[in-house]
Amino acid sequence: MKIIQKEITLKPKNRGFHIVTDEILNNIDISSINVGMMNIFLKHTSASLSINENVEPEVRVDMENLFNELCDDKSYYKHTYEGDDDMPAHAKSSLLGVSLNIPITDGKLNLGTWQGIYLCEHRDYAGSRKIVITVTGV
Repeated sequence: MKIIQKEITLKPKNRGFHIVTDEILNNIDISSINVGMMNIFLKHTSASLSINENVEPEVRVDMENLFNELCDDKSYYKHTYEGDDDMPAHAKSSLLGVSLNIPITDGKLNLGTWQGIYLCEHRDYAGSRKIVITVTGV
């Protein structure tokens, strides 16, 4: 069994849904893993991770619009310490989650043809985001 763990920093992104598959894979070598699993953990509470459509940009726009409709501008929010986008960002992060598990087969992520890894940035003015990547396999 081989275990690899690395913490990386993703470049700051604008609010929205961003494909970061290549940014992640450029920072960790999984070519020696024949069968395994990659766990990606985001160390933040105002962003999230997801797997979704990796070709059509309209999907990312629609996802942003959907989550804004679900979570933004609620009169009952009390937690606004860091601004009006603070509590909506936490709610979106909880709905989507901060970790992913992706199988590795023959040294590559075993994603579907149209799947990519999203960093879902929920803050208006976010900084860089740290993730921990843990790979286990043989």
